[in-house]
Amino acid sequence: MLASHMASDLVSIIVAATYLASFLKIHKNSLQNDTQYFGAIVGRVVNRIGGAQFTLNGVHYKLDANEKPNMLHGGRKGFSLLTWNVEKYVKDRANPFIVLSYYSHDGEEGFPGNLLVRVTYALLEPYKLSVIMEAEALNKATPVNLAQHSYWNLGGHNSGDVLSDTVQIFGLHYTPANNQLIPTGEILPVKGTPYDFLKPHKIQSQMKGLPRGGAPSGYNVNYALDEGKDHKLKLAAIAYSKKTGIGMMISTSAPGLQFYTANYLNVTGKGGYVYQSHAAYCFETQGFPDAVNHPNFPSTIVNPGDLYVHNICPDLNQQINETHFHVKHCSVTLTIT
Repeated sequence: MLASHMASDLVSIIVAATYLASFLKIHKNSLQNDTQYFGAIVGRVVNRIGGAQFTLNGVHYKLDANEKPNMLHGGRKGFSLLTWNVEKYVKDRANPFIVLSYYSHDGEEGFPGNLLVRVTYALLEPYKLSVIMEAEALNKATPVNLAQHSYWNLGGHNSGDVLSDTVQIFGLHYTPANNQLIPTGEILPVKGTPYDFLKPHKIQSQMKGLPRGGAPSGYNVNYALDEGKDHKLKLAAIAYSKKTGIGMMISTSAPGLQFYTANYLNVTGKGGYVYQSHAAYCFETQGFPDAVNHPNFPSTIVNPGDLYVHNICPDLNQQINETHFHVKHCSVTLTIT
């Protein structure tokens, strides 16, 4: 994705793998080992499921433990690694869009029931994107928790780390996790912790208080978003890079947001540039991780006859600057015909 910065030049702000043809040629035998999920739709359940198992309606389900002993991002053959169908593509109109679909069969990666998934990408304005994820459970109740896994570097994809960027996250609470990043089940206030981005902060200024351990330092935490239970589109996060003057707002209908500072990144990407730790951040809007094993978390179960809908709207807004975060909501009025 390209954005215009204060000097009116175009800047590539998505951190991604090499272009598709090269990516497929180089990685055709190793796609199943992908651990970055660059720009992917992740599912059937994003994030982690503890012990790669859950019980639903009296039936115990064992899942693919691709991050032993847990499941991560839907398993070894999650939605990010599969071929989707193009249902509709319209480019010659004010709001160009594409509709993708995938039919997930009963038992895929251990999940129950057949599931029909659709994702619509639409350009609402020159620098405003809408992503609408929908899913229908066709014959059995099943957990569904989809996410769009873009990596952002508003300073430019090859500008180095993002730790000097300013971030604001509209979540009064977070869900602490153990050393395997499985939630403990608690929902705790962010106030007084390194997870407090209720006011704008530079990422590096907050990181100093994070627990030290064997893993690379950085954020990989789920926020319980304010007003997160009504499924309406609301502002979730704002980010700004002083390097380019580019700001971004993320609005979503999801109850949670995983803030991840690419702690494990070490891969060659666009133009041969090597992305290293903290070269980007992700704002993964989502249901809470491991919700199937925590009854106090918002439910991610979709029953036959119900429609799962998850909207995310990244809006690159140049009214944002380091000292003034201009707050507005993204409105989605797209009609697919």
